[in-house]
Amino acid sequence: MNILIPLIVSVLFANFIRKYAKTNKLPELETKYKYAIVLSFILFAAGTISSAFFNMKWIWNLFLVILITYPILQKELRSLRMFFAAFVPYVAVKVLSDLTEVISPGFFETWESYFTNALTLTYIWLAAILYSQARQRKANEKERIKRQQEDELNKAIAIRKVELEGLVAERTMELTKQKDELEHALTELRNTQSQLILAEKMASLGELTAGIAHEIQNPLNFVNNFSEVSRELLDEMNEELATGNLQTASEIANDVKLNLEKINHHGKRADAIVKGMLQHSRNSTGIKEPTDINALADEYLRLAYHGMRAKDKSFNATMKTDFDESVGKINVIPQDLGRVILNLITNAFYAVNEKKKAPQPPGGGLYEPTVSVRTTFHPTSGGQRGAVLISVADNGNGIPQMVMDKIFQPFFTTKPTGEGTGLGLSMSYDIVTKGHNGELKVENKEGEGAVFTITLPI
Repeated sequence: MNILIPLIVSVLFANFIRKYAKTNKLPELETKYKYAIVLSFILFAAGTISSAFFNMKWIWNLFLVILITYPILQKELRSLRMFFAAFVPYVAVKVLSDLTEVISPGFFETWESYFTNALTLTYIWLAAILYSQARQRKANEKERIKRQQEDELNKAIAIRKVELEGLVAERTMELTKQKDELEHALTELRNTQSQLILAEKMASLGELTAGIAHEIQNPLNFVNNFSEVSRELLDEMNEELATGNLQTASEIANDVKLNLEKINHHGKRADAIVKGMLQHSRNSTGIKEPTDINALADEYLRLAYHGMRAKDKSFNATMKTDFDESVGKINVIPQDLGRVILNLITNAFYAVNEKKKAPQPPGGGLYEPTVSVRTTFHPTSGGQRGAVLISVADNGNGIPQMVMDKIFQPFFTTKPTGEGTGLGLSMSYDIVTKGHNGELKVENKEGEGAVFTITLPI
């Protein structure tokens, strides 16, 4: 038992230092304490076999002192001072007890129980320190594992972050590409829309051509007739002047003057028609100018009527007007608003013409196609702005209720294929709402007709 405890102490100590040296990459120290473990077993075997135990006891004491003192002096092992402190009391008491036994046997015998108790306390101290160190090592190991897991997690997060950044960059590139493609597609759609709008304008201009030709023919006939009459009157006036009949010549001169006034009036009328045609054909300037709304509505009513007559000689309809004289001139874009009025009136004529062509129900009476154009001025009241209303009503078949929500959508039309593009009402809606900050509404009764109302704020 006396040499078993030194063996256990030396092996525990040397093995711990060896593991520490291995972990911290101290190969020289690791090798030395491997040999120390081997030497411990050799000393134990020698002490077990030899009968000269006294000599082996001092060899063990010397061996333990060197084994523990050597690492204490190493700088690399300063962090193990608490571990060394666990073994020092045992070695010190062991050596002191053996020296006392040699130097003063009597004293040793008297105090032997105290030395034994002191050694027992060193065992307890050693066990307590080793237990505490073991717990500390476990705690440190857990902390190390935790830090390692955190490091691994941080590395995984960093890797995932890089992956996500790559995915985000890739997705951003895709979205940028899609955005560019959509912008390109939008540009193409806008160009196509502009071309379609231009085609719609040209189509409406073509429909107006016959009507304008008819309209302009009337004032030109008056101009031609009055010019011929005036020429004959001038010949008569020259004859009266030759005979000295000044009274008659003066009366003829007054007639010529009246004829010239009529020629001037109808010439201006023809000039206005031509200007209106040019105004309708050219692109909108987007500039608002004072415009006589009643005159504009009346002019496009007659142009639309004659346009329908030019396309269909059998077409006929009653035109009713109710113009509020207090409307006067308001600031609008005349080219654009003219197109809106023309489109609404043309649609109204088309609706009444289709109803007239359809078989009439028995006992329904004689159907009379009628299109009405009305203007109304609503003065400012209650802090609200004044407004001008332009209404176009017909007594056609009306608009099917199931398509009422779609009539202002681009390319939607209730007309048969080839007779409408569906851009007319869509363009009209945009011109009124976006170009003039107004409203375009429809009131409809199936089988009885529809009323389109333009509201223009002043």
